[in-house]
Amino acid sequence: MPEAVLREAAAEMLDWHGSGMSVMEMSHRGKEFGAIYAKAEADLRALLAVPSNFQILFMQGGGLGENAIVPMNLSRGGVADFVVTGSWSIKSHKEAKRYCDARIVASNADDQHTQLPDPSTWRLTPGAAYVHVCTNETINGIEFQTLPDLAALGSDAPLVIDFSSHVASRSVDWSRVGLAFGGAQKNLGPAGLTIVVVRDDLLGHALEICPSAFNYKTVADNQSMYNTPPTWGIYMAGLTFDWLLRQTEGELTGVAAMERRNAAKAALLYDFIDGSDFYANRISADCRSRMNVPFFLADEGRNEAFLAGAREAGLLQLKGHKSVGGMRASIYNAMPLEGVQALVAYMREFERSRA
Repeated sequence: MPEAVLREAAAEMLDWHGSGMSVMEMSHRGKEFGAIYAKAEADLRALLAVPSNFQILFMQGGGLGENAIVPMNLSRGGVADFVVTGSWSIKSHKEAKRYCDARIVASNADDQHTQLPDPSTWRLTPGAAYVHVCTNETINGIEFQTLPDLAALGSDAPLVIDFSSHVASRSVDWSRVGLAFGGAQKNLGPAGLTIVVVRDDLLGHALEICPSAFNYKTVADNQSMYNTPPTWGIYMAGLTFDWLLRQTEGELTGVAAMERRNAAKAALLYDFIDGSDFYANRISADCRSRMNVPFFLADEGRNEAFLAGAREAGLLQLKGHKSVGGMRASIYNAMPLEGVQALVAYMREFERSRA
């Protein structure tokens, strides 16, 4: 999270705006938290340019929870199409099979999840309830640079996107989206808060087995207050929304500013890796993630030495996911350019010292 947000929260920890209470002590139905909630929702709508015919829901359960909640709300027990591009979309498909006929209509498994399947090859199901894609695969480091246009592919199904790990890092073309969901913990706030942005016409179709607290229409009708919401998470996310709205890069503000900043950070790291024989990134250049950069040392016997030196340099959590191996640099919105510059400097020195 941005340091400025953490400092603001620390200053308000014991007494929010003279209320005599910490946010963690407030009733979620009190006027104090009502003000926090209203600003957070309005700021998120402005930040992501969410159209008026979409509801913003603050929920719990994380992205993994939404893998069940989405099909319980949207599938109507019928067919849902899944584009498998890495570890998270694999999990999404597996979970949805519990509630509907979940079909894999495209996969990059044969390419070891290193490139996106061309949309022209997707075997979309006529009449599918929705099409699911994970727009940024954190473990594999692969990202949709543009959202698929289902209408152009001959499908009238709504597109569901899991944008957990790159929400607010780039703009969203809402004309192509029916529902977007994401855990807040990568770019928006602490773990425990889940954001759902859902088009109005997709409400009211939940399966009978769907718990009331996870029925999107019930949540929307009660302004995310049907059950006690994650108040602290909403408060922290609200501070982050405000911080993001105030970011500038030249003439750009908000998400547009973050997108330019993130592109510059990612380009710096990828350009260094591509120019080195000591390190390698295996993802096709046209779908590399701006948020999660996996890379490998040519001699993986040096991995532990690399990680030990990185820790000494104050560069933490660089070990790649166990299912992939190697290294992974996650450079989310809150990571400044200086952090990426420090990583590149360390990588250059580590390579020089082992030459």
